[in-house]
Amino acid sequence: MFDPTAVTNAIASIILFIALAGAAAFSVLAHLRYRGVFVWIAAGAIVIALLSASALTAPAPAGFGPLATALAFTAAVFGGSPAAATALRLAMGSSVAPGLHGGIIVSEKAVTSDERQGLVAAPKREVLRGGLVIGFLERIAAAGSIIAGFPEGLAIVIAVKGVGRFTELEAPEARERFIIGTLASLIWACAASLVVSIAVH
Repeated sequence: MFDPTAVTNAIASIILFIALAGAAAFSVLAHLRYRGVFVWIAAGAIVIALLSASALTAPAPAGFGPLATALAFTAAVFGGSPAAATALRLAMGSSVAPGLHGGIIVSEKAVTSDERQGLVAAPKREVLRGGLVIGFLERIAAAGSIIAGFPEGLAIVIAVKGVGRFTELEAPEARERFIIGTLASLIWACAASLVVSIAVH
């Protein structure tokens, strides 16, 4: 007997799988070789995956869970860094000089009158070093928390990162970069991992 619900679920599951595979592939591509278009394609694929997961009227087929989890986790972890870079470019442009160790170059807090007038170069320092590695770890923790059904873990991730970076946030450009980059990274990781939470649980 024809069952429209089963057909709808089958179609939604297929679209969900294709979208997750595309999101994972383009997230890895964007990480390995940054291109804004890769980020937007991956973001679109995540949106399609979320819509497909929401369209399911029954849990995804048996065996789909581990595969969906692997694809969503890959998209969450690898796509967050390019997503944060895209958000920072949109918000800040190229007004902040990058450092040699993954941070940004800012002026020291105390600036003399000569430095303010441009007669003498103000001393510089690099802040927010190691952002790439920290970003990976935060997305692994965030995605793992969502997939495991423990969203409260996000509060721990944000608290640990905030405390660890607190002393580096004196400069306004550092604060802006920290907030924009962290939010973009976490939103990406949460959106990708939420697909699994909706489709499987």
